[in-house]
Amino acid sequence: MYREGGEAVAARRPTRVDVPRDLPRVLLVGAHGHGRTHLRNLRRRRVRPVRLVGVCDLRPLDGELRELAGPVPASDSLPELLASTEPDVTIVCTPIHTHVELAATAMRAGSHVLLEKPPAPTLAEYERLLDEVRATGRACQIGFQDLGSHALSAAGRLLAEGAVGDLRGIGVAGVWVRDASYYARAQWAGRRRLDGAPVVDGALTNPFAHAVAAALRIDGSEGAGDLVGIETDLYHARPIEADDTSSIRLTTSRGTTITAAVTLCGASQRHPYLRIHGTRGAITLWYKRDELRLETPERVETLPYGRTDLLDNLVDHLREPRTPLLVPPERTRAFMDVVEAIRTAPEVTPIPGRFQHISGDGPGERRIVDGVGEAITTSAEALRLFCELGLPWARAEPTVMRL
Repeated sequence: MYREGGEAVAARRPTRVDVPRDLPRVLLVGAHGHGRTHLRNLRRRRVRPVRLVGVCDLRPLDGELRELAGPVPASDSLPELLASTEPDVTIVCTPIHTHVELAATAMRAGSHVLLEKPPAPTLAEYERLLDEVRATGRACQIGFQDLGSHALSAAGRLLAEGAVGDLRGIGVAGVWVRDASYYARAQWAGRRRLDGAPVVDGALTNPFAHAVAAALRIDGSEGAGDLVGIETDLYHARPIEADDTSSIRLTTSRGTTITAAVTLCGASQRHPYLRIHGTRGAITLWYKRDELRLETPERVETLPYGRTDLLDNLVDHLREPRTPLLVPPERTRAFMDVVEAIRTAPEVTPIPGRFQHISGDGPGERRIVDGVGEAITTSAEALRLFCELGLPWARAEPTVMRL
């Protein structure tokens, strides 16, 4: 856990940093892992430059991380860094179960926050985050960076214009490759809980969380009460607690069916996508590469787009409050209903070894589930769960949660 008070290690104690206020001051909490991406983003910004004023991490910065951070103070004590650097924005990129406490600490110190997804491991913690945002009056942006994709916005406009008729459903398909080193990177990786605390680090709640959030946004079903049913169908090929191969079906209050079928045990890496089914056509959205394909009887067209960086959007919001945040916490409530359903679902079902094979060894060892890529494609087309596709390793039926 990141320290929230007390004495910092003497060699790493931050000193007060006098930085001109001409640029927004940014403090990064969590530099290792995905935090490295944030450091690179902070250093290469040209359109809306910011000033990195400090890094909070449990481990010392060395090598590339120290080079990326530059001559800024580093400490394992967040309160001390907040006091010495007075950041305008604090980026929290730490283990899931530490998100809310660290975000709250930053907001109470007067800093606005960019908080990595998922915002919290439980609905109760999420509600606490909302309470802290209201109490402090600070802005909080949740780091679903793919919700800044202009292709996603374009898909929403095409639906609103009736380009593919009425919406019938949305299917998410995700096939990625993750080896043993992915789960060895941190103590919490692949865990449902750690030392009694919920973590919920599964394929649907962390790596493919963006896809689920994107589907909810396209349907306009992001808030409290927007989901009326959740069916979970969770598996793992690797001997971990959480899911690495899973499907889920959501029913929204608008009557839309949303499915997501994903794996981290694919034979090869693919771009994840959303298949948006209409009554007279379809849209395929590759949200990671900001591209969509429109398919109707009249036209088939692939369209490239750009994206808005979430830190840019947060800075614009701070300068001009009429600029709305792209991902305020309130717009992640339905996603948190999904997290809660997965957290409270029965223990994840193992996929027997006879239905998978192992490639490589040591840190590079991979588990590959036979035929899972084809099953995921079918799921996105038919809006069906793994347990409905006749797969030999699947359960008889999903776990159903009524909301």
